[in-house]
Amino acid sequence: MAIRRRDFLKSTAAAAASLGLPRLARGAEAASIYDLERFGNARILHITDTHAQLNPVYFREPSVNIGIGEMAGRPPHLVGRAFLDHFGIRPDSADAYAFTCFEFEKSAGRFGKLGGFAHLKTLVDRLRNDAGEKHSMLIDGGDLWQGTGLANIMQGRDMVEAANLLGIEAMTGHWEFTYGEQALRDNLERFKGEFLAQNVFLTEEAAFNDARAFDKATGRVFKPSIIKELGGHRVAIIGQAFPYVPIAHPKRFTPDWTFGIREEELQKHVDGLRHTDKVDAVILLSHNGMDVDLKLASRVTGIDVILGGHTHDAIPQPVAVKNASGTTLVTNAGSNGKFLGVLDLALDKGKVSDIRYHLLPVYSELLKPDPAMAELIGRLRAPHVTDWSEKIAAADRLLYRRDNFSGPVDELICAALRSELDAEVALSPGFRWGVTALSGQALTMEDVLAETAITYPETYVQEMTGSQIKNVLEDICDNLFNADPYYQQGGDMVRAGGLTYTCTPTAAIGSRISELKLNSGKALSANHRYKVAGWASVNGQQGAPVWDVVGKYLRSGRLTPERLGSGVTLKGVDGNPGIAGQG
Repeated sequence: MAIRRRDFLKSTAAAAASLGLPRLARGAEAASIYDLERFGNARILHITDTHAQLNPVYFREPSVNIGIGEMAGRPPHLVGRAFLDHFGIRPDSADAYAFTCFEFEKSAGRFGKLGGFAHLKTLVDRLRNDAGEKHSMLIDGGDLWQGTGLANIMQGRDMVEAANLLGIEAMTGHWEFTYGEQALRDNLERFKGEFLAQNVFLTEEAAFNDARAFDKATGRVFKPSIIKELGGHRVAIIGQAFPYVPIAHPKRFTPDWTFGIREEELQKHVDGLRHTDKVDAVILLSHNGMDVDLKLASRVTGIDVILGGHTHDAIPQPVAVKNASGTTLVTNAGSNGKFLGVLDLALDKGKVSDIRYHLLPVYSELLKPDPAMAELIGRLRAPHVTDWSEKIAAADRLLYRRDNFSGPVDELICAALRSELDAEVALSPGFRWGVTALSGQALTMEDVLAETAITYPETYVQEMTGSQIKNVLEDICDNLFNADPYYQQGGDMVRAGGLTYTCTPTAAIGSRISELKLNSGKALSANHRYKVAGWASVNGQQGAPVWDVVGKYLRSGRLTPERLGSGVTLKGVDGNPGIAGQG
C-alpha cells in the first residue's frame, strides 16, 4: 500500500504568510488547507482523547517524550526540532505550533487556540460532504467523556449529546469506565453509535452469576466490531479498549470485568471477519497507546490500519509495520480535540489497494463554529458558568502538564498538596490530559477542574519510608520505560513535589531512580518515615477533593514556588531526540 506524504504540512504557514496577518485568517484562502484531494471510495474520520474539551484550547505538546531501546529516535518519541525535521515541518509554521512544543507561547499568540466541538463539527461535515453520501464515517478512540468539571458532574452525559450531534458512529473506551458500569451503560443507551471493545470479558464469577454481556458464550461484555458499508465495500471496525483499566484505576468501577490486550482473541476475530464475513478492510480502533500498537501490529495479522489513541501522540504520518502476512499502518491522533484524522481508502474486493492519511489540526481561527453545536455547548455549560468563571489567580508562567517528568501544572498541584496538607512530599499522577494556560492568563475553578476532574479525586496524607517512596517511583518509571511495550501503561512519570532525584531511563527496573533528596538537600533515608500527600489513589480515600485543595491554595495568593523540572536529573539519554534540544 502506497502512503502519500502529507503535502499540507507547510500549507498553513504559506497561507498565513501570504495574508500577512499575525494570526490565522478565517476565510476561503486560509480554509483551503482543508481542501483534500478526493481519493479512494471510503473515508474514515477519527478523533481520540478529546477529554471532554468542548471549547477550543491551548495545549502544549511535550518537550520530553523519551523512547528507549528500539523506540529511541522513532515516532512517537520525537519532540521539538527533531520532530519538525523528521516530518519536514517548517519551524515558523502553524503546524509546528500544533504538533510540537517549539516556541509554543510565541506561536500561541499568532495562531490561537485549537479544537472545540463547534469548529470540529464544521470540519467533519465538510469532509464528509466532500467524500460523498455513504462513503464516510466518524469514529472516536475513547477518553471522550472525561476531563472537565462539566463532564464529571454530568458523568459524561454532556459528551454523549455532543457526540450524537457530531455524528460519531463508533467508539471505544478508557476513562469512560471510571464512571462505573451503571453510568456507562446509561450513557450507552443514549449514544446513537456503537461502543466496541473486543478485549473486555466477564470474570469467571460474573459469568457464573449470569452477569450482563453482549455474548454470554464467549463472555464478551461489549460488541467487538461492526461492519460498515462504505462506497459499496465492507469495512470492519474493531474496538480495542484500554487494556489496563483495573490496574490504572480503582477496581471498584469494573469489578465484574477483565481487560487485557487479548492478542489471541483479536487474531481469531480478525480471521473471522476476513474469511467468514468477507470484509474488504479491517480497521482497529485502539486505545492501547502507540508503542503497544506498534508491537501489536507486528504480531497480529490481517489488520490494515490501527487508528490509535491513549498516549496523545499527534503523528502526521502512519508508521508501517511488517508482520507475517503483510503490512499494518499505525497512527495516533493527538488529544483535546486538536486534530482530526482522515483515512481515505481505495477499496477493491477483499483488499485495500491504496491509502491516503492526513492528520489535520483543527485551527479554531479558520473554522466557523457550527451554530447547532455552539448552542448545545452553551446550554450544557449555562448552569455552571457563574460558579466556575470567578478569577482565583493568574498564571505566573506558562502552565502545562504534558512531559515525561515535569509540568508546571503538577508543580502547582504538588505545592498545594504540601502546603494545605502540611506534608514533606507530594505525589501527583502523571496524567497526560489537561490543558495549557498562557503566562498572565486568569485562572478559574473551571481551569483547575480541567486538570483534576476525575471520579476518585480524594486527597490523602500518609506516612511512607524513604524506601517505599523510591519503590513507588521505580514502579511507575517501569510503566513508562519498560523495554517491552506490553508492560507500558501509557502515562507519564508521577510528579514528586518536595523531592529531587536522578533517573536513568535505560537502566533495569529497581535501578532507575537514585540520589533522592528532599528540597532541603538532605538525602532521603530508606527507613525514615516521611509525611506524604497525594490524590487519585486506586484505594478508597476520605480526604477533600483535590480541586478544593488547589482552589484554596490559589485563593491564598500563592502559586508555584517549586520547580519540578529542575528536580529531576536524567542520565543515560544524552542525544536522545525525545528531549527537546537534543538529537
